[in-house]
Amino acid sequence: MDSVTQAVLGAGIQGALLGRQQGRKALFYGAVLGTLPDLDVIMSYPDPVSAMTHHRGFSHSLLVLTGAAVLATWLVRRIWPRADYGAGRLFLAVWLALITHPLLDAFTSYGTQLLWPWEPVPQSWSSIFIIDPVFTLPLLTAVLAGAVMGLRGGARPALGWTLGFCGLYLGFSLVGKTLAEHRVTAALRGQGVSVDGVFSSPMPLNTLLWRVVVRSGDQYHEAVSGLFDRHSPESLALPLNPQLAGALAQSPEYARLDWFTGGWLRRDEIDGHLVVSDLRMGLPGYYTFRFVMGERGADGAWAAVTPYRWPSERGGWPELRRLLARIADSSRPLPLAQWAQQAGR
Repeated sequence: MDSVTQAVLGAGIQGALLGRQQGRKALFYGAVLGTLPDLDVIMSYPDPVSAMTHHRGFSHSLLVLTGAAVLATWLVRRIWPRADYGAGRLFLAVWLALITHPLLDAFTSYGTQLLWPWEPVPQSWSSIFIIDPVFTLPLLTAVLAGAVMGLRGGARPALGWTLGFCGLYLGFSLVGKTLAEHRVTAALRGQGVSVDGVFSSPMPLNTLLWRVVVRSGDQYHEAVSGLFDRHSPESLALPLNPQLAGALAQSPEYARLDWFTGGWLRRDEIDGHLVVSDLRMGLPGYYTFRFVMGERGADGAWAAVTPYRWPSERGGWPELRRLLARIADSSRPLPLAQWAQQAGR
């Protein structure tokens, strides 16, 4: 999630648990702890694929952060011993402020290595967009109210209720995701399409409209389904181009990207460049992460190269406006085919 959300989440947890004892300082301490795991962004990597796939790594490990919480609790108790709250309550506040950061990140599409140093495919539960005002604004309001009013009155219980609402909202997002996947896969199977894999994510700023990607042989289907839909999901079949993967068989960067994304990759040959796109984030023609990972030589043979970013369109207000309008009106399908024309260039 975005940094503001992570900061106010940590502040809300610390304020709810220790606000009576620490006062407004609890909000500051919690905000710092809630932001701490993202300090891995200051690390330097030799290429953008390495930077992408090592982010949300060791600093987002539940094991590492639990150890950090134990160490922090011990240090605070040694330096500032207090009689009004015990080590257990302090540990719980620090631990929750730290580990809720990667857990919330795992609800997005990016991929979070919760179990580092073990390396299963990074967790990507993908039920909430990286910026979601329904999640963030109530929590931000409660934290600001606590900062203004203090935490020894009604503001502290309000933080607890707001955190409860955020938890329920995450549950709602998982229900919406399940319904969207079921609706799309049922529609595609009705058309005779085999379903080899499914990945879904919410559209920007909401959990009411969903993008569902269905892998089927050498193709994938981009589909859109909304909670209020009265029409069948719109969908578009596009190529995965798996035959191009052989040119990258010896590329460790490609192997790591394939692992990190769980295999949700599309390959394209564009003007002598082998461009690999992460299908988990974005839309046809607007994929967020695209990398040049191979180039044709003078002899026509492919050679793997140090990855670099391929320019990709991000879309703007016209596209966002169409997405938001689509939430309430399924009779206005998104122009997936038109947008997809940009994917191959």
